Amino acid sequence: TLTPTATLTPTITPTPSLTPTPTFDFPDITVSVEQAHCRFGPGTAYLHAFTVYLGQHAEVHGRNDWGTWLWVLFDGEPRHCWIATSVTQVDGDVRTVAVAQTRLPQSTLYGPPSSVRAARQGDQVIVTWEPVWMTEDDYRGYMIEAYVCQNGAYLWTAVAIDGTSATFTDQAGCSLPSSGRLYTVEKHGYTAPVPIPWP
Repeated sequence: TLTPTATLTPTITPTPSLTPTPTFDFPDITVSVEQAHCRFGPGTAYLHAFTVYLGQHAEVHGRNDWGTWLWVLFDGEPRHCWIATSVTQVDGDVRTVAVAQTRLPQSTLYGPPSSVRAARQGDQVIVTWEPVWMTEDDYRGYMIEAYVCQNGAYLWTAVAIDGTSATFTDQAGCSLPSSGRLYTVEKHGYTAPVPIPWP
């Protein structure tokens, strides 16, 4: 008499589930004043990009070194801009976003400053240049971005100038050399920068 062989019941192998990749949650801001400037760079020396109003929301995609200016994208806007943290309410930690290095809008209507000179008198550095002719409607002066040494700290600054000279306090005591660059500014943007021969 033949003994029947046992039939094996197949086991079900579970399909592994996908583990979702976490997405980075950018900090958010809401404008906390009636209206504010959003600018092309992190400081009041930079041209106005557009106006924002109380309650408008933006996502923070970058910051300056100290987090006092934020590189943001407002809802419904096609481009980023810089806004002062002091005129916003922040939701999240802005230190989680990187320090942003952004490009200024370029102008080809006018040339960069010429005959750029710099002279030192103790802790003062005086920068001078020849004026660039611009129409009254286009004229927005000049701007200098500079790294200077003050009280042993290496500091970045941007200064808007209505004229053809600027003076900076620049002391000894920093491990890095001081430097600067000068732009012609018109209402549409900035010329290519001219390096300042820092003394």
